[in-house]
Amino acid sequence: MDVLRWLFDAQLQVGDGFILWREVLGNVFGLLSALGGMRRKIWAWPIGILGNLILLTVFLGAVFDTPNPVNLLGQAGRQVMFIAVSVYGWVQWRRSRGNNQEAVTPRWATGKQRLFLIAALVFGTALLTPIFRALGSYEPVWADAWIFMGSLLATYGMAKGWVEFWLIWVAVDLVGVPLLFSAGYYASGLMYVFYGAFTLVGFFVWWRVNSKQRKQATIETGFPDLHLKVGDDSK
Repeated sequence: MDVLRWLFDAQLQVGDGFILWREVLGNVFGLLSALGGMRRKIWAWPIGILGNLILLTVFLGAVFDTPNPVNLLGQAGRQVMFIAVSVYGWVQWRRSRGNNQEAVTPRWATGKQRLFLIAALVFGTALLTPIFRALGSYEPVWADAWIFMGSLLATYGMAKGWVEFWLIWVAVDLVGVPLLFSAGYYASGLMYVFYGAFTLVGFFVWWRVNSKQRKQATIETGFPDLHLKVGDDSK
């Protein structure tokens, strides 16, 4: 138990402050998962789940009596959400892969699906803010709620194969960076800065793949494969 506790509280000293090694490790797994998602590889999901489990213990600092006793309930709750939605995405990608190495075909969401994503982000944040505040989450609580809802919708969009999910991550990162730095989670804050650039790259990679596949479909059949251009409302 002493060894486990040492591993649990291991710190990286940075000037007068510190960073928990668990926080670094959890974010590394998250980065690997994002890389796998950009390349449309199924292993992105289990790697991401492992990182979520590690970060869950980090963001419940007061609960686990860690050296940084700050609870970010939105951040912690989204790790649980990530795990649940990642299981869904894992199953979806396995079903759609078939004999291809890539597990999903990038496609644009429909207009209705885009409106759903925007409305869910705004109203979900408004709904969760007073709940998180009552539970004692770190201020500004709306930012924690925004990150939670954005993460939920981005992960769901990734499972569906919507190109737009990368842009939702950008919106999450823009709010997440200042929140995490103010709460003392410097490793996660720095990773969010990197994620912001990475998600923009991922967006253009998926956009290019979608465009290439539509051009290929046009050459082979004489007609564009419309399901690659917009989402399928029947799903």
